[in-house]
Amino acid sequence: MAVAQPRPRPSNPRILVEHRSAAAVEDTPVVFEIGDAAVYYGAFRAVRDVSLQIHEKQITAFIGPSGCGKTTMLRALNRMHDTTPGAKVTGKLLYHGVDLYGPQVSAVEVRRRIGMVFQKPNPFPKSIYDNVSFGPRVNGIRDRAKLDELVETSLRSAALWDEVKDRLRTSALGLSGGQQQRLCIARTIAVEPEVVLMDEPCSALDPIATARIEELMRQLKSQFTIVIVTHNMQQAARVSDRTAFFTAELDSKNDQRTGILVEYDATAKMFSNPADERTENYITGRFG
Repeated sequence: MAVAQPRPRPSNPRILVEHRSAAAVEDTPVVFEIGDAAVYYGAFRAVRDVSLQIHEKQITAFIGPSGCGKTTMLRALNRMHDTTPGAKVTGKLLYHGVDLYGPQVSAVEVRRRIGMVFQKPNPFPKSIYDNVSFGPRVNGIRDRAKLDELVETSLRSAALWDEVKDRLRTSALGLSGGQQQRLCIARTIAVEPEVVLMDEPCSALDPIATARIEELMRQLKSQFTIVIVTHNMQQAARVSDRTAFFTAELDSKNDQRTGILVEYDATAKMFSNPADERTENYITGRFG
């Protein structure tokens, strides 16, 4: 799969969306319906008042300053908070109309359908082949020909096959940082999820590796719904269809700062004509 070479990157994110129409993006089917959602860690309300819809086969970006609840909200979408003692998610979080936190819903099945790529590449200390085939094997696939096909297909989808096809049995830890992150993406999509969550997937990468991951995201959205958290507004402007801006404000209930969703709209509109002054101030660098 051909990978685009990095392009010059203007510092003003508005420049990056001038070529796009500011009209609303296409209303593809809704994957997530979130209403008045909040996440607590014990008594602390980390993020509140989140209401938005995430659409199929689009890239949705969560942006905002540190501590505003972006990653907290992302992790709520595939029940990662289940593993955190004292964490609680309230409000409406529907996945294709099904309550993600309903008593009959399996967290394991949620995470199979909604995969996650983390900020720092985290390949297993195994071979490249075993990294990608790990999930399918856990899901019961034992046929070698089927595993070989899944490994190749996933590595091709992650734009990594041509670079590693002759060393599939070597350790994944010998790959570069950018290659490791693409391997983690291949490992995630090998179990054939519908949604891929990405928590700052390029923050540990150099500009060339970042450009490759961004191009990969554009290609993958024809197959997957993608939600990314990024501190990089230029990245959000380059790759996303819709953008949600979060900030942190004082919570009158406990005098602590808590994350809130300020505005959510088509990326082109968010970066060219935001509706909220707080969004305008953040995008133009007046705060955050």
